[in-house]
Amino acid sequence: MAFIIKPLVTEKMTKITEQTSVPKRLRALNEKTAKAKNAVEEKRSFVVKHKGKADVTKEKTVWMYEKPAAPQYAFIVRPEANKLEIKNEVEALYNVTVESVNTMRYAGKRSQRYTKAGLVKGHKSAFKKVIVTLKSGDEIDFYSNIE
Repeated sequence: MAFIIKPLVTEKMTKITEQTSVPKRLRALNEKTAKAKNAVEEKRSFVVKHKGKADVTKEKTVWMYEKPAAPQYAFIVRPEANKLEIKNEVEALYNVTVESVNTMRYAGKRSQRYTKAGLVKGHKSAFKKVIVTLKSGDEIDFYSNIE
């Protein structure tokens, strides 16, 4: 049973995918975290200026580590699909390894507009959105089958 209705390729989601596809340099807050993340110690010097006094140069130690890239992609899926079914289907369709699946339910919204014929009422459908995080190095190319 196909649970994925369509991939969500919007400008906003493409920007999120591009940001998550690049490894990030982050700062560990303390030594304990630095040891856990195998962070590298860096010394940073800065100048402290006081009014009426000489400038003082101080040094600060920071621990920097690199968080590997974990690209994220979004899909619109059937509302009854669960995370395991979505994960299995994405892995089967795109030959990638899925690390995590985050789901969001959106309620249908009422809408109305004024026309020559009078007030037209309706509603937009409810849907379920999924953000899939892939293993670093994996990638989904939605445009590969377009000629």
